[in-house]
Amino acid sequence: MKPTAAARLATLDGRAALRLGIVLIFLVFGYMKFLPYEAEGVAGIARDYWLFGWLYPLVGVAGASIVIGVLELTAGVLIALGGRFPRLGLVGALMGVATFVVTLSFALGVPIVEPGYAFPALGSTGQFLAKDIGLLAICVFLLLDARSRIAAGA
Repeated sequence: MKPTAAARLATLDGRAALRLGIVLIFLVFGYMKFLPYEAEGVAGIARDYWLFGWLYPLVGVAGASIVIGVLELTAGVLIALGGRFPRLGLVGALMGVATFVVTLSFALGVPIVEPGYAFPALGSTGQFLAKDIGLLAICVFLLLDARSRIAAGA
């Protein structure tokens, strides 16, 4: 007998909630990279950054944003599939870890504290980056979970 939707919902654990949350974030933010206003916003941060600066002369503002968007969408899909296929989840979680490590590395070259104040009075860039600490932690958790499930033969 097939379990009811309520029974399936009752068996969800924290892992599933973390997976769903991060997948939604990657899918929404990945989609947004295809929109002109988001491409311009990303360019304002990434165009002069050593890791992305080379991409802008090659494919332009929209193209660079689309490349980033495709990577985010791919990470989201792989993490989603990781619930059933741990090896795909491992790759997606690695992509997620890389995404948030790169994003957090932007903090090394820009002021993150509101001028005239001390930490923890974050300015707009600091507030933008602060959420990525939690998102990085979720991806690390899902990465370790996928590794454990692979080792256990799941």
